[in-house]
Amino acid sequence: MNRTIVVTGCSSGFGRQVSEQLAKDVDCVYATMRAPETKNAEAARELRDLATAEGLDLHVIELDVTSTDSVESAAAHILETSGAPDVIINNAGQMFVGITEAFSPEEFTRQLDTNVLGIHRMNRAFLPAMRNTGEGLIINLSSIAGRLSVPFFGVYHASKWAVEGYSMALRGELASSGVDVVVVEPGPFSTQLFPTSPRPEDIDGRADTYPTEVGQTFEALANAFQAMFEDPDTPTDPQLVVDRIIQLINMTPGTRPFRSVVGVDIGVGDRNTAVEPFDQAALAAFGMSEFATLGTKTAE
Repeated sequence: MNRTIVVTGCSSGFGRQVSEQLAKDVDCVYATMRAPETKNAEAARELRDLATAEGLDLHVIELDVTSTDSVESAAAHILETSGAPDVIINNAGQMFVGITEAFSPEEFTRQLDTNVLGIHRMNRAFLPAMRNTGEGLIINLSSIAGRLSVPFFGVYHASKWAVEGYSMALRGELASSGVDVVVVEPGPFSTQLFPTSPRPEDIDGRADTYPTEVGQTFEALANAFQAMFEDPDTPTDPQLVVDRIIQLINMTPGTRPFRSVVGVDIGVGDRNTAVEPFDQAALAAFGMSEFATLGTKTAE
C-alpha cells in the first residue's frame, strides 16, 4: 500500500509484530527501538534479516522515546527520507507495578516519561509535517488500565489515564487539520510487559510496613497473570491487538472510533459506550462540537 508508518517500541511485543505485518502488506515501516546495536541488537538483526530475505521496505531506526534529542534525530531522518508519515503508532511503554507509596518520585517520573511524555515527544516531532499534508493517523497505545483502577497499578494507571485525556484533547485540536487520533486499549496480553515490569526500589522499606495480606496479594498477581495467559479460552494472543491496529489504519478517515478495547476488557467496553454521550456533551457545553468531527485541509 506504500504508506509510511512509524512504530515505537519494536524490540518485542505489539510493536515488533505490527511492524512485520505492515511491512509484509507493502507499507514502508520504520521500526524504532532503543539500543538496536547493543541491548536490542538481536531483535534489530532479526528485523533487518527479515527485510532482506523478503524484500520488505522495513527499516530499523534507533529511537528512545524518553530522549527528545533521540526522537528529533530519528524524526529528521524519516522526514528527509520519506516525508510526513501517514501513520504513527505510539506503542513504546512500560508498566511499573507494586505498592504505590513505595515508588519514589523519581521512579514515578520515569513511568510518566516513557508512557506519556514519550508519546508527546513523538507527536511534536512529526505533527507539523502531518498537519501540512492535511492528513494522517496517530494511534496511541493506552490500556484498559486507562479506564479503571485496581491496587498495585497506581503508577501505571496514572500514566495511562493521562494518555487517555491527552489523546482526547489532541484529537479535537487536530480534527480540523485532517489528522486523526485514536487510542487502543488492550487488556492483559502475553507479551513481555508484565514479566519485565519494574518494581519499586523502596529504599526506605515502606512496603514492609503494610499488612502481610497486602504483600501476599501482590505476590499472587504474577501467578494469576500466568494462569490467564495459559488458558486457551482467554483472548490474550497479541495478534488480536495487531489486527485491530491494522483495521484502524485501513478504515476510512472520519469513521474510526476514538477508543478500541481489545482482549479481556473487564467491562471497559461497556464503560466506553456509556460515557461517549457525556464526552460529546462536554464538547457541546464549551461550544466545541465541531472538534468531534475529522475535517480535511488542503496541503500548503
